Amino acid sequence: MYNLNPAHIKSVIKNINKGPFFKHLSMQVAELDIGYSKVIATISSEHMNPFGGVHGGVFSSFIDTAAYWSAYCDLREDQGLITIDLKVDLLAPVTDETIIVIGKSIKAGRTLCLTEAQMSDETGRLFAHGTSKLMVTQNKQTINDVVTFMGADNLPKKFLRRDYAV
Repeated sequence: MYNLNPAHIKSVIKNINKGPFFKHLSMQVAELDIGYSKVIATISSEHMNPFGGVHGGVFSSFIDTAAYWSAYCDLREDQGLITIDLKVDLLAPVTDETIIVIGKSIKAGRTLCLTEAQMSDETGRLFAHGTSKLMVTQNKQTINDVVTFMGADNLPKKFLRRDYAV
């Protein structure tokens, strides 16, 4: 039996949050666990469409990010994910500066994962909901690709062996 290595998760969060797209959208992955992710974003004028509302692509990017990372902890280190389908329902206009997006893995399979995410404010007012189908890849778009792209140090092992006293 194996447990997630907290040092690995901490390092993953640190490195992915340095990514240019995350910085561009002012979002950060705050938490990762088995079947779970939490993304926090700060809304500003860069997120707005010409009408003064948050652009639908921003909603989609936040939902996609939280849904994607909710499946990460279920993978082996040599596996990656690619979003193959994303459905986002916009439920209300964003009125707050800080939003929280919670991603949950619904089903993690050998070749596909089904995930969902909900975007809300700090009081729980729901702005958007989405689902995502992710293709599991072998040695493609893995966490090691993040390390290479970001020029980061190698990550600690993802899983620690759990020993049982007999």
